[in-house]
Amino acid sequence: TKVTGDMTSGIADESGLTSVQTFTSSGTWTRPTGITKVMVEVQAGGGGGGYSNASYYGSYGGGGGYAKKLIDVSSISSSTITVGSGGAGDTGSFGTGVTGGTSSYADGTNTITCTGGVGGTSAENNPKTGGSGGSATGGDINVSGGAGDYHYGHAGSSFMGSGGAATTTTTRSAGVLGGGGAGFGVGVANGSSGGPGIVIVTEYK
Repeated sequence: TKVTGDMTSGIADESGLTSVQTFTSSGTWTRPTGITKVMVEVQAGGGGGGYSNASYYGSYGGGGGYAKKLIDVSSISSSTITVGSGGAGDTGSFGTGVTGGTSSYADGTNTITCTGGVGGTSAENNPKTGGSGGSATGGDINVSGGAGDYHYGHAGSSFMGSGGAATTTTTRSAGVLGGGGAGFGVGVANGSSGGPGIVIVTEYK
């Protein structure tokens, strides 16, 4: 309720940001009563890092793609949400870190799809290359994930998160929110996992 200049009351025209639904696993978004627009952010998972042995270095995973879109949902009741997981790190010679999972939003009219970062190669694989970043389509803004490096360098970052790092000779930190997993390091160690994806739906009246 609002009070007007003549001190009489009336119903305010309420509009603007109302609520946020955050999906860390796949599910269904259902439009709350009164919601007319949503801002959807879709982040895919990061690729896992490669395995390192005593002589060679595993490479880093790529970051997942990201997209953002404003959608009029006045005539849309629900949408299917898919949240990609982070790719597992490589655990042995001649292997490869697992590619991160695809994240998406689909309501029958609008489809936003972001692919996961590619996993890094293991110590003994040739060519020894870092994983490429994932792609994004369907958004007003589409941002590809960063590529992972080989040897000295960094895992690919995503729009929403950082890549993992070699923290000691035997441990590797995982990627964060779509960032790639680490591979490089002195000593024998498995690659770390890429960061998980996420879908955020910000709701407006």
